[in-house]
Amino acid sequence: MGLQGQIIPYKNGEKEDNDEREGKEISPFPPPPLHSKFAVVGYALTSKKIKSFLKPKLEGLARNKGILFVAIDQNRPLSDQGPFDIVLHKLTGKEWRQILEDYRRTHPEVTVLDPPDAIQHLHNRQSMLQCVADMNLSNSYGKVGIPKQLVIKKDASSIPGAVAKAGLMLPVVAKPLVADGSAKSHELSLAYDQQSLQKLEPPLVLQEFVNHGGVMFKVYIVGETIKVVRRFSLPDVCKRELSNIVGVFRFPRVSCAAASADNADLDPGVAELPPRPLLEKLAKELCCLLGLRLFNLDIIREHGTRDRFYVIDINYFPGKSTFSFLFCYGKMPEYEHIFTDFLLSLVQNQYKKKST
Repeated sequence: MGLQGQIIPYKNGEKEDNDEREGKEISPFPPPPLHSKFAVVGYALTSKKIKSFLKPKLEGLARNKGILFVAIDQNRPLSDQGPFDIVLHKLTGKEWRQILEDYRRTHPEVTVLDPPDAIQHLHNRQSMLQCVADMNLSNSYGKVGIPKQLVIKKDASSIPGAVAKAGLMLPVVAKPLVADGSAKSHELSLAYDQQSLQKLEPPLVLQEFVNHGGVMFKVYIVGETIKVVRRFSLPDVCKRELSNIVGVFRFPRVSCAAASADNADLDPGVAELPPRPLLEKLAKELCCLLGLRLFNLDIIREHGTRDRFYVIDINYFPGKSTFSFLFCYGKMPEYEHIFTDFLLSLVQNQYKKKST
């Protein structure tokens, strides 16, 4: 069964014809009526991100559509550079965040992708999923929540008692509290018994493990477009295993290391993508609540159900796990078109605001 991922726009939902894509580049947006011929996107990325993200194909397509990528010189004041229509960034540190916040205040006409404070919100797993929990999203297509979870900031010896008090069922998934994009922040452990819980290393978040058929759905959001792909995940845990297995099992970055499950021969009940209307509503509300336009969700479906979903992680663009990962490995061949059209839509929105 070769089920493929889907491109899901919130609106104007029809994809362009493939023949048009392969021929002349067609954009739904007219050339931006700006101060110059090009819409200028200033970027502040690490050398690694530049190499994986700003591919010649993307830059060439962008130029054909009237978009120019310009590197931001970190050794010069940001306000002295440009003028920019959009600032795309993925640098860390308090100093850089302050520079961007100051720039946003003095240049409200420039779109910053995305606001530093909004991105920072995703760096803490305690707060990362709270908006999903508060949303309590439920409609005729399904229900979206988060697994029962518990934050442990210190003292590993207190974990067994805290887990019992919180009513978490074993096994539990342990994740570092800080999600800063480092390799360590993406490591996770699966603890099967009470005594082994003391071997975990705080600060961390404990999530009750939910059987999900060994498949997760990675939902990538670029403005108003959604892309969904299947990835293999941790296998289900049966009651028999719980009585026979003890200890803590450590895993690398599961969603990154796992193979694609899009072309795997899966049980239809496991392989079925989450309903489009449910994802549209979830993505739209999260964009508003998080104040972000470029991010991805890790979602699982509770095994044995059709409509019970859990968000287990949220990551910001353009990390290796998100859009550049898909681009590099050919999972999202429309990526360049989606991203450039997204940039043009932002510029057009800016122009409309100036005109009113």
